[in-house]
Amino acid sequence: MLVLVVYDIPDDKRRTKLAAFLEGYGRRVQYSVFECFLTLREMEGLHQAIEWRVNADEDDVRLYWIAKDALPRTLTIGSSPPEPLPSAYII
Repeated sequence: MLVLVVYDIPDDKRRTKLAAFLEGYGRRVQYSVFECFLTLREMEGLHQAIEWRVNADEDDVRLYWIAKDALPRTLTIGSSPPEPLPSAYII
């Protein structure tokens, strides 16, 4: 499923570290928005990993689970619609 990770972190250092961490999970589509294709278990693991990287008193991070049937109804302007990563790469 598509998981949208959205964050608002006022501290530059924490924000930069979280963005670098999230690049290992999905595609950055806006400055503070990542699209990640994950299972529910992976999403829960990501949620726990993010908790260690942010300050809950100052930061706001949200993970939205987007249903599979919603992907074809996604509208975009200026970018391509969300697409899951290929299941295999041929080199």
